[in-house]
Amino acid sequence: MLFPSGELLRWDDVERIASALNSCFLLEHGSVRAIQTFSSVTNRPCSLYPTQGAPSLLIAGFVMHRVKEVDPLEDTRLKMRTLVPISGRVLDTATGLGYTAIEAARHADEVVTIELDPAVQEVARLNPWSQDLFHHPKIRRMLGDASELVPTFPDHYFSRIVHDPPAFDLAGELYSGAFYRELYRVLRGGGRLFHYVGDLQSRAGSSTLRGVTRRLQEAGFARVVPRQEAFGVVAYK
Repeated sequence: MLFPSGELLRWDDVERIASALNSCFLLEHGSVRAIQTFSSVTNRPCSLYPTQGAPSLLIAGFVMHRVKEVDPLEDTRLKMRTLVPISGRVLDTATGLGYTAIEAARHADEVVTIELDPAVQEVARLNPWSQDLFHHPKIRRMLGDASELVPTFPDHYFSRIVHDPPAFDLAGELYSGAFYRELYRVLRGGGRLFHYVGDLQSRAGSSTLRGVTRRLQEAGFARVVPRQEAFGVVAYK
């Protein structure tokens, strides 16, 4: 198969791609390779995970987006709709493939997005759907631990916050009361925070929901409202 760019995809590579149901591939210099790497920061593998639409991110076997019934981009839009109208400065606590930051930048004045792992950014750079993350003038990328970077922001710095952390088993510190208090501090009065939890009607999701709601309220949020359509909650300051 010859592409307009001049790249040639061999039939044996086509068969290899077709048989690898959980991998995305890069065609480069006449050969293909899976878009995957191993993080020296987290000691976990990460890769692009194919869907019917834009790919998701796979970290240590955990898919970072909803991929049943909706694709990752629609998943992102459902989360962002819980925060409309979106204006001012937005914090995205977990960059991943950058879909949240890219969507927020359509309306916000500025988006600050934090990624812990350089390996994840390496994967994102190879994802065609992530390119605005690296080129959009409204997006400011920060590399580091959100639990250490958020405390460096001034009080009332953000009008909206999207907190879509990895699963608790991968990033328990991002579910802590101490971190929620920092999110409350940097959110302006009248601001809102969306916190992804998972399917609120599942056993695991309902259990996580109870703990998240309690700690957000203890952190100072006046109201915490479940949003099943977005698999999360909205906390109001």
